[in-house]
Amino acid sequence: MKISVCGKGGSGKSTLVTLLAKAAQERGFPVLIVDSDESNSGLYRMLGFKNPPVPLMELVGGKAALKNKMQAPGIFERPDITVEEIPSPYIQSENGLVLVSVGKVLQSFEGCACPMGVLSREFLKKVHLKENCIAFIDMEAGVEHFGRGIDEAVDKIILVVEPSFESVNVAEKIRDLAAGMKKKFAAVLNKIPSEKVAQRLKEELATKGIETIGTIPNDPFVFDACLEGRALNQGEAYHAAVKALVPCLKSPASDFGKVTL
Repeated sequence: MKISVCGKGGSGKSTLVTLLAKAAQERGFPVLIVDSDESNSGLYRMLGFKNPPVPLMELVGGKAALKNKMQAPGIFERPDITVEEIPSPYIQSENGLVLVSVGKVLQSFEGCACPMGVLSREFLKKVHLKENCIAFIDMEAGVEHFGRGIDEAVDKIILVVEPSFESVNVAEKIRDLAAGMKKKFAAVLNKIPSEKVAQRLKEELATKGIETIGTIPNDPFVFDACLEGRALNQGEAYHAAVKALVPCLKSPASDFGKVTL
């Protein structure tokens, strides 16, 4: 199953990806993390890796080479690719959790990030997951990834919603775009200071036709870990992510919803 995690910038997409991935990993699921955000560079630290993987952009020859291939039938020669076939410099892995990174904006005047979007879209189409493997895709902020078609290959879209008007507004836009792609979607609330705030947000999202399947509290451990570059694998937010994992994985085509965590 491929799950896209998206929302307003700063809402906590990378945090939620990490928490869900760690929860799934520790319960025996093989997990693939796809870092598709060309701006945020700290995901690998949240996952507990000392170094990031070499970007997949380099595997295809860099942005300049990719621009020349954008009209080609495919980015990779094979019609599909397994995680095991990705060369070791381009992955970081530990105990069933694998991280790949599409690419990052590294310097001024580098040009449009569109080639990274093309590579993200093609990689997600081609990557073949083995049985019971879960892929979480950390999307770029906002909604541009829908315009690039990156979400075309995912099975479900998780909207990260923090307690702000703009976050709810972006969630509503994502709802419309996900529905236009005929993709299942649901919200996970993040950075929630109280049950009262959670309930108010759930009610507001419900009026917009958005189901809430989890609530991640405003956990000081997350703040400290992110500030210090430490892994997110414990604390109140982590335990809340465990509760959100099963509804994230539920779909008519899978048995994940029957798993007891």
